[in-house]
Amino acid sequence: MTTTTALPAPVPAATGDGQRGSIELRGVRKLYGNVAAVDDLDLTVRPGEFVTLLGPSGSGKTTTMMMIAGFEELTSGTVLIDGKPVDRLPPKDRDLGIVFQSYALFPHMSAAENVEFPLRMRSVPRAERRRRAEEALARVGLAGLGDRRPRQMSGGQQQRVALARALVFNPAALLLDEPMAALDKRLREQMQDEVKTLQKSLGISVVFVTHDQDEAMSMSDRIVVMRDGKIVQEGAPEDVYAHPRTDWVANFLGDTNLLPCTVLERKDGMAVVDLGAWGVGRVRDRGVDGDAYAVSVRPEHLRFVDAGRTENGGTGRIVSSTVLGATVRHRLQVAGQDVVMRELGTGSGAARDLRGEVSVGWSADEAQLLVLES
Repeated sequence: MTTTTALPAPVPAATGDGQRGSIELRGVRKLYGNVAAVDDLDLTVRPGEFVTLLGPSGSGKTTTMMMIAGFEELTSGTVLIDGKPVDRLPPKDRDLGIVFQSYALFPHMSAAENVEFPLRMRSVPRAERRRRAEEALARVGLAGLGDRRPRQMSGGQQQRVALARALVFNPAALLLDEPMAALDKRLREQMQDEVKTLQKSLGISVVFVTHDQDEAMSMSDRIVVMRDGKIVQEGAPEDVYAHPRTDWVANFLGDTNLLPCTVLERKDGMAVVDLGAWGVGRVRDRGVDGDAYAVSVRPEHLRFVDAGRTENGGTGRIVSSTVLGATVRHRLQVAGQDVVMRELGTGSGAARDLRGEVSVGWSADEAQLLVLES
């Protein structure tokens, strides 16, 4: 059983004029041979902002973080921290706290000694090092555990030690490279809440790397979606989820149903589309440009309707229904296409038990007209 540890009130970082912790990448490029791992990337992280780099393996997100940290050399472009170029500075001089996926704790050192290490490298006196290490460990809920070695600690406790070590010298910003990937689901969710709470309390800027969409949605002030070394979309989590620009972004950031269509007419912010066997429908038009289109409907926006009572929808049959705790997931075959529908609660048993024809539909405001690119 996982026990939730209440975090003590943290000691706020000294942020001066409140503008410390800005990070800016201008035209950053990283080549490995002839392959561009990161290609002409521009990105700004504001002081106190939690920005997540989200993308599949090979999208360039970790390489981007390593260039910010100074562990990867830029092919071209520049990185600025608090408005000053740091391209020629080694990692130790960039004033950044870093937590790696492996935590990178020294196994022969105690938790307190691990946390003290950055201060020792900065020639902080021993007594001051110990005092600040104890404060940092208390800040992450590990008061009294400073004498333990990493092997005597759980994965969650090791992560807290790594976080305390990254924060003990009051860095300008914090870089987190998939630090929760090795934790089980319940502990991962607990740590997500604790890290976000601590970040807000300290007011520190964070650049967070993950391929986990749920993690990005729950923790971020802004999500930067990356693909093939480029930023394909960025914005607040709810905006990126609700208004993806392309079918690839919609598919990557959660489940969606993509219905190929032809645009017949655009008028008053709406698009009239030919959905083939689904018939003619209406969808919110956000001014996308392209040759091929699809209507994206999230599973939670599909609903059972009375036949002929909606302007958007189709008729088909239920293939399967699965109760997933608070939600029910339906797989349907509608107009010759497989679609997924998700309902909140288990009170729709009558609909799930239907063996005959069913009709499903959606609101024009809840669907998106997207460019097909994947």
